[in-house]
Amino acid sequence: MEPERTALLIMDMQLGIVERIGDSGLIGRIAVAAAAARRVGVRVIYVTIAFRAGFPEVSPRNPTFSRLRQSGSFIEGPASQIDAALAPQPGEVTVTKRRVSAFAGSDLDYVLRAGEITALVLAGIATSGVVLSTLRQAADLDFALTVLADGCADGDEEVHRVLTEKVFPRQAQVVTVEQWVTSLESA
Repeated sequence: MEPERTALLIMDMQLGIVERIGDSGLIGRIAVAAAAARRVGVRVIYVTIAFRAGFPEVSPRNPTFSRLRQSGSFIEGPASQIDAALAPQPGEVTVTKRRVSAFAGSDLDYVLRAGEITALVLAGIATSGVVLSTLRQAADLDFALTVLADGCADGDEEVHRVLTEKVFPRQAQVVTVEQWVTSLESA
């Protein structure tokens, strides 16, 4: 792995989303991964989901996001706030997306290409949402991929297990935060 060509994507770790899943150490593990990444020159990029007031980017035909529209959730601003334990450091990029994948409705691809990033390390909530969708699109874009299995969480533990043990290994290296940090320190 070339640290200068690698980015750790911390996805959807917003207060409202973390509260729905519950923490169970997830924030602490991702904070450890981010600190290790910074020490060796791996870029840390944050991805959040947010919409403009009035939800002009949400179609009534989209059942997932129509529910958010009805609830008024995730309007740009406070709803995009990342947990303080994971807050971006000065100079770190935060990308706002408008759909499930970190690439959909965002400028993530531009940020990665401009930074000459060729490898992505994925962490966040939910395993069956942003992590799965981002992994699939990133694989199609020819990024080398790593998923931090215990740096992801899902509302359904069985779905998380199946994805990290059976689906993701087809397109990515799947490791724990501890394994990834150890590999960074030994490189």
